[in-house]
Amino acid sequence: MRKVMIIFGTRPEAIKMIPIIKELNQQAGLQSIIVTTGQHRELVKQMLAKFSIESDIDLDIMAPQQTLTDITTRTLQRLEPVIKEIHPDIVLVHGDTTTTMAASLAAYYQQIPVGHVEAGLRTGDKYSPYPEELNRVIADAISDLYFAPTELSQQNLLREHHQENHIYVTGNTAIDMMKYTLTKNWSHEVFNQLPADKKLILLTMHRRENWGSKMAKVFAAMNQFVNEHEEVAVVFPVHPNPIVQKLAHQYFDDNDRVQLIKPLDVIDFHNLAARSWVVLTDSGGIQEEAPALKKPVLVLRESTERPEGVTAGVLRLVGTNPDVIKTMLNHLLHDEVTYQSFLTNQNPYGDGQAAQRIVKIIAQWLLKEGDTDCASNY
Repeated sequence: MRKVMIIFGTRPEAIKMIPIIKELNQQAGLQSIIVTTGQHRELVKQMLAKFSIESDIDLDIMAPQQTLTDITTRTLQRLEPVIKEIHPDIVLVHGDTTTTMAASLAAYYQQIPVGHVEAGLRTGDKYSPYPEELNRVIADAISDLYFAPTELSQQNLLREHHQENHIYVTGNTAIDMMKYTLTKNWSHEVFNQLPADKKLILLTMHRRENWGSKMAKVFAAMNQFVNEHEEVAVVFPVHPNPIVQKLAHQYFDDNDRVQLIKPLDVIDFHNLAARSWVVLTDSGGIQEEAPALKKPVLVLRESTERPEGVTAGVLRLVGTNPDVIKTMLNHLLHDEVTYQSFLTNQNPYGDGQAAQRIVKIIAQWLLKEGDTDCASNY
């Protein structure tokens, strides 16, 4: 029995690793060992429970007012004895979090192979997004297997001289997750309380590089747009970070058509997004999810590591300039041709079979079955 250790710490990582865990649990000859670091401890625990999954080991690294250095050092220190004791055949990490970077490094220190799910995403600016851009570059520098979601991600890795026969284009597991979450009979008190005649704007914003004046400008612009257009309403699942919480309440508490709610689990979020009019976000994963739901996505960032969506016309970068945001929302509100163009363009992020491909590749690689010397594409 070969041991596959899956290490993650945040809610977005959990969302994208759950389809892989489910596939691993059906694969003969492979044993999954789930290690959570506790970077988003309660959110991850709740997420896993929704799918009847429990972590085997919780590193519990959370501490009040922790810094990136705290997260990195605690993860390294607490993973070392775990990896030494279990000695997995491969460690799987996901994406670009500080947990991902530190877990990759911890595995490398014990000379354990690393597989990087969602490898190869790049903006080319180490401070955008911060610290995620450098986290994923470091993880890719360490990794032995690269599961690139798109051909562009594959090309990024090849330009950096990673081994071509270790790179696999698989699609993104975010799309896989929707077969477990979407339902026609979904109901939620937040959605049920919305007037049926309102166009729902789903807003999320939490990234570190947007904290402060950028976030304040966006919130002020959104508040003004809602006040000027009676036909729209906003639902904002507010990140638990105190900085985000304070600004959200400062700008939206007095607006009865903006609902500030706690973060939703992935089932509720996907179904709410599916019933929205437009999505505004600075999240990475939502840039992949919302186009699969045929929803226009306005990205509240100056750059994105997912440019395939911009090229395909399913995402639009609007940054944090209030005038640009309001202009684009007005355009979508009054120009049906522009609105429909977002819906009819093809989502470039996969077909919902990424997890199956990834587990098959891991099994072949670990068990020395089949030819793994050429990249596979979906």
